[in-house]
Amino acid sequence: MMKVEAYIHSLKAHANNRHVLGEAEIICQLGDNLYLSEYCGIRCTAIFNVFAGRYFVDDVYGICCDEGGGL
Repeated sequence: MMKVEAYIHSLKAHANNRHVLGEAEIICQLGDNLYLSEYCGIRCTAIFNVFAGRYFVDDVYGICCDEGGGL
């Protein structure tokens, strides 16, 4: 596990259509570029954008199921 500064989906500034940075935790890698992350107690998916050099955490549409340990 590692804490990272990442772009968080729910923090997006809709007024000027910009992503906002926040602190998230990357828990493990699920696939080639798919990660399990946690932001504010919510487990969700994330990807790493090599061009931006940052993780993008999707705490809106990528929320993972906690019960049963599955996605």
